[in-house]
Amino acid sequence: MTDLIEVKVPDLGGASDIEVIEVLVGPGDVIELEQTLVVMEGDKATMDLPASAAGTVVEVKVSVGDSVSEGSLIVTLTAEVGAAVEEEAVAVVAEAVVSSAPVEEKEAPVPSQPGTVHDLIEVKVPDLGGASDVEVIEVLINAGDVIELEQTLVVMEGDKATMDLPASAAGTVVDVKVAVGDSVSEGSLIVTLMTGEASAPSKSALEESSAPASEAVAKPVKAPQPTPVAAKTEISTAVSGGSMVHATPSVRRFARELGVDLSLILQGSGRKGRILKDDVSRHVKKVMTAVPVTSVKTVPGNGAIPAIPAVDFSQFGEIEEQKLSKIKRLTGVNLSRVWLNLPMVTHHDEADITEMEIFRKSLKGSAEKEGLKVTGLGFMLKAVAAALKQYPQFNSSLSPDGERLILKKYYNIGIAVDTPKGLVVPVLKDVDKKSLFELSAEMFELGVKAREGKLRPAEMQGGCMTISNLGGIGGTAFTPIVNAPEVAILGATRSQMKPVWNGSEFEPRLMMPLDMSYDHRVIDGADAARFMRTIVALLTDVRLLLV
Repeated sequence: MTDLIEVKVPDLGGASDIEVIEVLVGPGDVIELEQTLVVMEGDKATMDLPASAAGTVVEVKVSVGDSVSEGSLIVTLTAEVGAAVEEEAVAVVAEAVVSSAPVEEKEAPVPSQPGTVHDLIEVKVPDLGGASDVEVIEVLINAGDVIELEQTLVVMEGDKATMDLPASAAGTVVDVKVAVGDSVSEGSLIVTLMTGEASAPSKSALEESSAPASEAVAKPVKAPQPTPVAAKTEISTAVSGGSMVHATPSVRRFARELGVDLSLILQGSGRKGRILKDDVSRHVKKVMTAVPVTSVKTVPGNGAIPAIPAVDFSQFGEIEEQKLSKIKRLTGVNLSRVWLNLPMVTHHDEADITEMEIFRKSLKGSAEKEGLKVTGLGFMLKAVAAALKQYPQFNSSLSPDGERLILKKYYNIGIAVDTPKGLVVPVLKDVDKKSLFELSAEMFELGVKAREGKLRPAEMQGGCMTISNLGGIGGTAFTPIVNAPEVAILGATRSQMKPVWNGSEFEPRLMMPLDMSYDHRVIDGADAARFMRTIVALLTDVRLLLV
């Protein structure tokens, strides 16, 4: 004996005439509790409608393109008598639809022992300093794992750095909500944890508790398939040329804006082969990169740039391909953009840091008591901040239209840090207000975080000027590339003892080479020379930093 169950559209928070864009079941299908039946698309989001009970589909009442509202009948199901409808599942559907967000799977209840107090904690992505769509590149935990406070759960990679997401509490992982390749933003749910006074349940217990509710009772026997009232709906819409594609209206609109024929995308990466926006973007990238050797790329304002021809290097011997890290790929794009758009000039000079080094070494004892190490970079930070105050055009950015200069009233300086995954630039804020010891401590902390890939986006934003110090490696000079939208960058290489004429004789002096590249649209050569001479004077006699 069976009951006939009607699955209807729940409360839509006042919305109506929501379009059905995908029907995932047909008559005769045996479905599980919370299995998605149809996908609807409103003004702001797509919404999955899950089954409120397990059973067998008798009839599908909607088709792709239909408009539905609260109370509209979607499907009818048969289920065995005694199989209770999960009220909690219905509540989850209503809550998700009201919030105009895709329905998320509800965490399965965790079995608890008598007298045990459990809390379910959601770990979400924290403030990313305005960054969004950060890619998940590594998931380090699974459901059932017992984790500690601050243990890394996932690793994310943004435009400039990788970031670890630590656990905000100790406990047992109930559910992992992301996978490698997913894009997340501030507030995205990563995992749910169970904490409690008693010991955490075993992984097998969690897996058993996560089983569909329909498995708790005998599965309905699939009845002989009735004659369907309507044929099983497929998401297929004709496009130009008579070919059929599997995509939502928003993706079709996105493709039209880019001039992409969806019929050329043979297989989508979405559910049941549905074409997603990422598939369209990948298709465009593939078309753009598969250009003939004789073609040229046009860069606005820079004319036509001949493409570099592709070469099969394997014909000359053994080769190995290594994929660039995302940081290096994006850094390359940014540097190419700056190189093509900025008329850069590099000014070279050198500073006599003999007295500065004597003073720096005299601070060693005091610094060690504070657990610090004072380096020459700290003095360079103070000198640059002082020079920026004296020459405000260096502490500016050019407006996108190139008609206005945006002068900054703060003094934040970036320092280029070499990491295993590429170059990153953490920014020290309010350098003019901090002591040499404070800057040393902050530089050490940011350097460690940079090399471990733990810098937050906010720690790499807001710079006024950047320093690239290669003194610890070597070299006599180089041409640093401006870190746009900044207008200048200061480079330094290894100091060395040189004979310097003092007016009567040569004497050995410790000289540090300095190289400053600048945007010639904003800064003239004479201003660059004066700015550099100011920095040289401040480093030669650090007492001037106190004036």
